[in-house]
Amino acid sequence: MLIVDGVLVSDDIVYSQFVCDLSQCQGICCVEGDAGAPLDEVELGILEDLYPIYKPFMTEGGIKTVEKNGFYEYDTDGTLVTPLIKGEACAYIYYEAGVAKCAIEKAYLLHKTPFRKPISCHLYPIRIKSLPGYDALNYHRWHVCEPACSLGKELKVPVYRFLEEPLVRKYGVEWYQKLLKEIQLLTQDTDSEPSKID
Repeated sequence: MLIVDGVLVSDDIVYSQFVCDLSQCQGICCVEGDAGAPLDEVELGILEDLYPIYKPFMTEGGIKTVEKNGFYEYDTDGTLVTPLIKGEACAYIYYEAGVAKCAIEKAYLLHKTPFRKPISCHLYPIRIKSLPGYDALNYHRWHVCEPACSLGKELKVPVYRFLEEPLVRKYGVEWYQKLLKEIQLLTQDTDSEPSKID
């Protein structure tokens, strides 16, 4: 485990390898699951304010869900999450050549909005557990991401490298540079075993 400016980073993020392979998984992580993606409170207003911009890219089911139930809901733990269409796919998805993608991100990629998508989606497979005084970052393992694990191993890309952009978005460039230095020190010890932050 690493601690960088009060952020705890599990060794799995250092040693595990991961590269999304949409050609294989078809974006199934946006369709399957027990609940929507976690949301920060600050993102709720953003999702509502930008709705007219990304709405044209959403599915009819997603639009109906949001306009009936709102821009967020609560999971069984009381966590704010993205709403689901009939308890299944994220309300903010759209399909492109059979692949589930994010309508919010589509608007961003077309330079229509500065907000890319919820940070939890951008950071996946890292999940943040916010605790008093610090964040704990863990690598979330899910069977639907097996193609991403295989591609990551093939390309030799660790999780923290694959997720450099969202990590910088969340914690800043200076923090990420400190993380790289800590990882360099950690990986000099070949006997280190990956650990999870509980």
